[in-house]
Amino acid sequence: MTKLDTTDAERNERGTVKRRRLPIFTVIALAIFAFVAGGFGGSFQGKLAEVQKNDNASYLPSSAESTIVSNQSANFLAVETIPGFVLFHRDSALTEADKSAINSAYGAIAGISGVDADGMQPTQYSADGTTASIFVPLVAKDGDASVAGDVLATTEQNVIDAAKQAAGDVEVLPAGPGGLLVAFIDAFAGLDGALLGAALLVVILILLVVYRSPVLWFFPLFSALLAIGLSSMVIYFLAKAELLTLTGQSQGILFVLVIGAGTDYALLLISRYREELHTYPNRFDAMIKAWRESAPAITASAVTVILGLLCLTFSQLNSNKSLGPVAAIGIACTYLVMMTFMPVALAATGRWVFWPRKPKVDHAADLTTHGMWGKIAEAVGSKDRPLWIGATVLLIILFAAGIGSLKTDGLTSTESFTNRPDAVVGQELYDSKFDPGAGAPAVITANADQADAVIKAASGVEGISQDPGAVCTQVDVAKVSELIKTNPAAVAQAAAAGCAPAAFTVAPIDGRTMINATLADSYDSPQALETVKRLRTAVHDVPGADALVGGSTATTLDVQAASVRDRNLIIPIVLVVIFLVLAALLRALLIPVILIVTVVLSFAATLGVSGFFFTHVFGFAGADQSFPLFAFVFLVALGIDYNIFLMTRVREETGEFGTRAGVLRGLAVTGGVITSAGIVLAATFAVLGILPLVFLAEIGFAVAFGVLLDTIIVRSVLVPALSHDIGKRIWWPSELARAKD
Repeated sequence: MTKLDTTDAERNERGTVKRRRLPIFTVIALAIFAFVAGGFGGSFQGKLAEVQKNDNASYLPSSAESTIVSNQSANFLAVETIPGFVLFHRDSALTEADKSAINSAYGAIAGISGVDADGMQPTQYSADGTTASIFVPLVAKDGDASVAGDVLATTEQNVIDAAKQAAGDVEVLPAGPGGLLVAFIDAFAGLDGALLGAALLVVILILLVVYRSPVLWFFPLFSALLAIGLSSMVIYFLAKAELLTLTGQSQGILFVLVIGAGTDYALLLISRYREELHTYPNRFDAMIKAWRESAPAITASAVTVILGLLCLTFSQLNSNKSLGPVAAIGIACTYLVMMTFMPVALAATGRWVFWPRKPKVDHAADLTTHGMWGKIAEAVGSKDRPLWIGATVLLIILFAAGIGSLKTDGLTSTESFTNRPDAVVGQELYDSKFDPGAGAPAVITANADQADAVIKAASGVEGISQDPGAVCTQVDVAKVSELIKTNPAAVAQAAAAGCAPAAFTVAPIDGRTMINATLADSYDSPQALETVKRLRTAVHDVPGADALVGGSTATTLDVQAASVRDRNLIIPIVLVVIFLVLAALLRALLIPVILIVTVVLSFAATLGVSGFFFTHVFGFAGADQSFPLFAFVFLVALGIDYNIFLMTRVREETGEFGTRAGVLRGLAVTGGVITSAGIVLAATFAVLGILPLVFLAEIGFAVAFGVLLDTIIVRSVLVPALSHDIGKRIWWPSELARAKD
């Protein structure tokens, strides 16, 4: 009998297990807590939208130039607003009746709660007479109170409804930053319904195939729902207290991460439980043994993912900084539920949950002599060097084939959707009919005594509009609103002439003033971003002005710069953290290096494949600057999971059978469950593609493909073949490196 054929029964005859070392009552108490808290927390899933923040400004740190400008400019404005437009369009010229209806719409919109009526401007008409535009600023912050995303969405919808009701058969479309922001918010509407439902359906179908039982799938799925409820409750209260920033994308990733990781943990534990049921007559003894043997790998996996995610707290971007804790909370809650409630529920239920394939006490649990994975292990053992070299070459080819197509220089707002919401159609129409830079100017704060010099410098910047009144001191909305009531003709005349008279502009505050500079291009276009870079250089050079540039375009620019900085800083930190965890778990230094190198190689191959598919198959305009960082954190942190599951079992087997036999036994025993776990995780992340946002679709594709690549190629071939070829030296400098091979 070979080492690969030796059974667990032959290694260790046992019928009972010592229970005193396992904190059984603690596990049961935690299981009850997880059930109650998770069930109660389920009501908080729907409330998460109340504490979401989806605007770029909330992403940035207080040190960002655009954030400083936003704080300073708030002193000059009664309320902070998000600029937006409502467009009225016909293919032919608008009639006098249409214009009368548009005037009625103007009045109706001004009366809507949440609209800054004082900030609205007179209706503009395009040169060809086919389109009218009403500037509609949405109140984003009134005093110290910020307006929640769902309230902004409701206000925008009320604006569009009022406009449509008044306009008759004229086409009505939203546009501008306000309309596009609400489109983003709407994209996440029903997130906890559609996304969660699709993810659960996919996982149920996979678990039915894996377990071939109409009952067993319920336990991991119900446990995952408890974990979502528990984490939703914790995150809601933290976000409400503004201890972290929750975005729509963070919430979407949270749900799929909990379902995917939770199912992974469940598959590993249930697989070991079924294995032990072949040995133990008492199902509780079997679960205790399974729990004890699975706990180190699952704990190490959870700790690795949590620490990897928490590395995001080093980010400058508040969205990234809080995504780490949000996702880490999800993993921690998932670990708690899967290691307490689920094993207690399974053990209490009995063997019948595996029906119709109920395991019997036959000491036939050694899967290394059965099935496809036993044959794969034998192949790896006999052709280790050609296999790991071939797998490495394949990964390098995948990287080289598509990395040149991966563009991570950002997306405009209109390019960020996989569909065409009305706000995108409206923005494209606005850009074609009106000055595309209107409504979202660059905002400059400067010392008031140098305001004229700053205006002159800004006016000469390439990409700044040369129309009259393009670069002016901020108008005092209250003064102009009062004048509109008494002499609207004077206001229209002043607007046509250029900048408002000094009597109608804001007074300096603490020696500072606020200046608006209209861009020649759409506020989030690459051309506008380059203009803001030039504008900053020009006004920074004005002596004694201490000028700073903010506004929507500058905010996007600062977000992009912070994303690049975060990527370059956090990726090395994640690698160091994972190395330390692996070294402590495996009590070796060489094998952690091997595992990290293989996962990074898998990540690089995924980037290459993603670049090819994004550009040549899906037709995306590009990718966000933060895409490589998000893909790396999830792929490396989650991908290393499967290597942890594999190598902890290999180390267990090595202690008795030697390294090379231990590698083959570990691969054969864990192959089926880890591959199933990888398919589940890939499927749950792929579900992100149902949301109409390019960023999440790209993350979903990259993680899904990367996990499958890691599961099928890296963990099944590359790692075991390379480990088998190297032999006992992989455990250097531990004692296993000097033991039998």
